Amino acid sequence: MNTDAALLPAAARDTEVRRPYCPRGSALSLGEYRDPEVVLSGPAGTGKSRACLEKMHLALRQHPGGRGLLLRKTRRSLTESGMVTYEAKVLHPLDGVRWTSSVQQYQYPNGSILAVAGMDKAAKVMSSEWDMIYVQECTELVEAEWEALTTRLRNGKMPYQQLIGDCNPDAPTHWLRQRMDAGRARELPSVHEDNPLLFERVGPILLPTAEGSRYLSTLDALTGVRYSRLRLGLWVSAEGMVYEGSWDRSKNLIERASVTNRTYNPLYGDCNIPRMWPRYLAIDFGYTNPMVCQWWAVDPDGRLFMYREIYRSQTLVEDHARAILHYAKWHLDGGRLTPTSKDSDPLPRAIFADHDAEGRATLERHLGHWGVTPAEKAITDGIQAVAARMRPAGDGKPRLFILQGSLVDRDPVLADHKLPCSTLEEIEGYVWDTRGGRAKGEEPLDKDNHGMDAMRYMAATLDRRPTQVSQTAFKVF
Repeated sequence: MNTDAALLPAAARDTEVRRPYCPRGSALSLGEYRDPEVVLSGPAGTGKSRACLEKMHLALRQHPGGRGLLLRKTRRSLTESGMVTYEAKVLHPLDGVRWTSSVQQYQYPNGSILAVAGMDKAAKVMSSEWDMIYVQECTELVEAEWEALTTRLRNGKMPYQQLIGDCNPDAPTHWLRQRMDAGRARELPSVHEDNPLLFERVGPILLPTAEGSRYLSTLDALTGVRYSRLRLGLWVSAEGMVYEGSWDRSKNLIERASVTNRTYNPLYGDCNIPRMWPRYLAIDFGYTNPMVCQWWAVDPDGRLFMYREIYRSQTLVEDHARAILHYAKWHLDGGRLTPTSKDSDPLPRAIFADHDAEGRATLERHLGHWGVTPAEKAITDGIQAVAARMRPAGDGKPRLFILQGSLVDRDPVLADHKLPCSTLEEIEGYVWDTRGGRAKGEEPLDKDNHGMDAMRYMAATLDRRPTQVSQTAFKVF
């Protein structure tokens, strides 16, 4: 294998003893179906990705000149997910498949290729023709993207063209759930017993392996909606969701290009947001629990757009500060925070953070003594401010949005423990604490709420302290 070491850790291919792949259950059925759209849906760890990649690999070997596409919402997220599985578990040195970094594709001896791409760079995807497309974590896409992919399945080198995907369950109102229920995409329910790494056959029955027992115990420790989805495989909404009736994924989660409906232009900078829109950072400190840093922009009508997020555990504040400088393309010039280039983010008008004095002092020191404002922390007021912004205003549009692909990098420790890895992943599991007879609506459960806290800081400080925010902005500029 000729993998670019900067793209894929070589150690990833040595983490598991290779064994013959013997599909069963939904993984076996996937190899047989030729429906135009097929989705493997089930809880975490059932072997869905392995099954999809094995099918793709076999098809490309059997049909010379075939064109396959491994796709996810963002190209970056494939490096530590689909590509690792493909190299570590699916490919064999004798296959003769080579990775060519310049064109981002695996090349087969028979002329077939498997390209790697993200919908954040859709031009490469939509300008080519394919025989088979595999979308990993297809719930990350919007339905228009999924449907657009079906129009690119026309390479004609295989006897059938197919769009396949895998996913963990989401809300029952998700477009993919509705598409499968309507029969427009075939659903293949996947269960843990389908995964040979977790269950082995002993006589007529399947019993957990040592790895299976360990992994299932991790899932058994989950609670609430994450347990229902990732352990049981149910398409459910959280009971007692704090932002029930306010958060609407179809309205509050938007495509990056839809902010101004413009293609990229240096005048608009990152994700099409006009450079003249004020920028703010909202930060919730943590170490064992993740530290969260959210980038927000405010349009002329006062709407909030979260367009970038760091969500990382077991990382020192000074290292977070370096990451902030890196992703915003800022640097310290004589101790002053300065844009690196014309593509840098505009400097923030204010940085709102929780009241951890040591964390704020450390952050200020590593950001060139840029002032960090203690946020408005009243929980009830903050929730009300966020909920009001999530709901449509008089013009029918919400006043708070999260842009698709805002997360800069998934935390592998959190992902391994099946904990939320972003603010977006927290929202539908953020519930009221009803333990000990507490009334619903009194106080949220203090669990997996770090992005929720940062979002509260942003909305509450902006809406409840407008004078202070205005004075902060004036002092900065």
